[in-house]
Amino acid sequence: MISNYYFLNIIRFTLLVLVQVLVFNRLNFFGYINPMVYILFLYWYPIKENRSAFIALSFLLGLSIDFFSDTLALNAASTVTIAYVRPTIMRFVFGVNFEFQSFKLSSTTKAQQITFLALLIIVHHLVFFSLEIFSLENFLLVLKKTVSIGLATLILCLLFGSLFSASKE
Repeated sequence: MISNYYFLNIIRFTLLVLVQVLVFNRLNFFGYINPMVYILFLYWYPIKENRSAFIALSFLLGLSIDFFSDTLALNAASTVTIAYVRPTIMRFVFGVNFEFQSFKLSSTTKAQQITFLALLIIVHHLVFFSLEIFSLENFLLVLKKTVSIGLATLILCLLFGSLFSASKE
């Protein structure tokens, strides 16, 4: 059971890095929209696992994307940030419920799941584009990129989530 769990996370990690690097980094919707679907790994990662290991895996995920995308650790900084703030976002979205041992993301409402994913994406993109542009004069550009690319990322993540989730029938 435990080895199956680790194997599944390794497969998710590897496939999301490959899909991001080989497919989505090459797409340019409207000239500048590149969805960042690798955030799904941070969304799908189990809630009650070791937090230090989760932050380290988030760093490795971001660094892997940075290595292939030549983005100078922007993804690593963004993924570590959302890994660090994930419990706060979960407490905001799910309330006290997420602190119980039997809490599972699949047992929550669809609206809560979408809100949780959207907040992860917004925080990630705000950090990423703030570091990329690194200028307060271009704050509207940061917001424009965060909203447009965040919306594309959310839509594609929801599509991937519905494709690869276990059916409840």
